[in-house]
Formats: sequence, structure tokens, C-alpha cells
Amino acid sequence: MRIGLIGTGRIGTFHAEVLSRHPAVGSLLVADADPERAAAVATRTGATAVTVDAMFTGGGLPDALVICSATAAHAPLIARAARAGLPAFCEKPIALDLPGTLGALAEVEAAGSVLQLGFMRRFDAGYAEARAAVREGRLGRLHTVRATTSDPAPPPAAYLPLSGGLYRDCLVHDFDILRWVTGHEVREVYATGSDAGPAMFREAGDVDTAAVLLTLDDGTLATATATRCNGAGYDVRMELAGELDQLAVGLDDRTPLTSAEPDGPGAPPKPWPGFLERFAPAYEAELDAFLRVVRGELANPCDGREALHALRIAEACEVSRRERRPVAMAEIPGG
Repeated sequence: MRIGLIGTGRIGTFHAEVLSRHPAVGSLLVADADPERAAAVATRTGATAVTVDAMFTGGGLPDALVICSATAAHAPLIARAARAGLPAFCEKPIALDLPGTLGALAEVEAAGSVLQLGFMRRFDAGYAEARAAVREGRLGRLHTVRATTSDPAPPPAAYLPLSGGLYRDCLVHDFDILRWVTGHEVREVYATGSDAGPAMFREAGDVDTAAVLLTLDDGTLATATATRCNGAGYDVRMELAGELDQLAVGLDDRTPLTSAEPDGPGAPPKPWPGFLERFAPAYEAELDAFLRVVRGELANPCDGREALHALRIAEACEVSRRERRPVAMAEIPGG
């Protein structure tokens, strides 16, 4: 297969390395708004550096496209891929707002093309086991879910105005995986946030820490918290409590937690430093799944509508934080 990749930043470089060694990929094309960065990744991975336009014109079209560009370029590139008949994998989000997301999805649906979104937690072994436990009834009636995403350090200040904010950029993963694991939709959210950390969050109109109470359509209560300032390390977990049993995802010897109990476990010697290390196998699995989708061997495991559901929850959280009230999902367009 001939695969094109647009965007050679941190995640794009990681994806290029994965694709370059995948047995189904015969050749890899890489492009970036910065040609020198694309050339460096091409040299590193044995790919061929081309322009972005070359991905959509001429006789050397790829069989499929992987989009890892800056978020603002996602929707236009998805639309170009759809019009060119190219199956596309795109890092989340499709766009930073609902109109942009709906417009890109309309292009995909009009073309009848494939769009897979990069919600990598769906391909993590722990979350997959949690989903199976819930669906098989091993936990009994689920009454409480607790999800957390804690980054060890804030991103660069220049990134914040482009990120869409903590709910859309970070917690959107928790919103997606909550739906995927439980099989239920969110009915209502109540969200709050704090900008008491570095001043750059206040300057960007964002928060560095957030908490959300979500009520699912079967009455299950879920909380989702996130922070950009977790100095102990990268901490992503989900705890599911039912009437029969309780299960935790992301609890291992690298979880950055220290017990306060006299005989409890101390700090891990090698806490997770970031998302690429924690979810490396999941990132590889989602790209392998995409290649199988392109070859017609697998149904799309995470299409664009899934991203829309998660974004609508993030939008509801922004309304809730701003207006200081519970927000029903029925209030958010695009449902």
C-alpha cells in the first residue's frame, strides 16, 4: 500500500515511524507546512517528502491518507481527501467547533468515503477489557465511573489559543471512552474549571484544571477530571464501580500515585512521562486497524460521527462552565 501522511510534528513523526515499518505499507509519502521538517522525517523513516498538494494531484496518489497536521487544517484536509476518494485517518478533533465538524462530515458522507478518527484509547488493552467486563455484566449494574487525565506539565503557551481548551483538547478523550466502554450516552453535564495555575491559561481564556459530573442515559453517574499541572507524571485512569465488582484501567507499576498508608506502595520508580509512552501500543493498533479498514478487512472502528458525539459533550461542558449550570445534551446542536 502507498500511504500519505500530512503533518510531521510529534504525533505525525510517531505515526510515520509506525507506518514505515508496517508490513502492509510499501511506500510512505510525508508532507508538512514546513518542508524542512517533512524532509527530516522522510530521511529518518525512509519515506519520500512531497508537498501537501501532491497528495491530492497527479498520478502518484496514495491509497489512503493519515492527517496529523495542526488542528485548523484538519477539516479542509478531510474534505480534500473525501473529494479525492481517499480513505482518511485523522487525529482528533475534526475541527474545534460544531459547524466545522458538521461541514467536514457532510463532505465525507457526500463522497461516501472513509474517515477514521484517532481516539487511541479504544485500542488500549485496559479499556478494551473494561468494556468487555461491563458488556458481559461482570460488574453488575454500573453505578459510578471515575475518569481522569492528568498531564505532567503544561503545553507551550502558543498552543493554548489553538487547542480549543481543556474540555475539547484533553477531556474529549474521556468523553469518547466513557461512551465506548459503557455503551451509554451522556444525558446531562455540569462542569467547572480553575485557572489558578500559570497565567498563560487565564490569558488564553482557558483553565488548567477541570471537573465534570456527567449523568448517563441509564442513570449512571460519572466524573471526569483533568489537569495540565500534574507534576508526579502522566496519569490516565478509569475506575468503574458496579453492584458486583469494581475495575480500574491504567493502574500499574508506572501509575504516578503514592500511598499515604504506612504499608502502602510508594512512588513508582519510572512514572509514565507522557501520552506517547503510555499509549504507544494503542497508537500502533489504531493505525493497523485503519490499514485493515482500507483493505476492506475491518469495519471502521471509530468513524467521524463518534468524534461528533465527544465534541458535543465538550461543547456542553463549555456552556456549563460559562453559565454555571447543568446543561442537557439536548441543548447542543448536531445530535
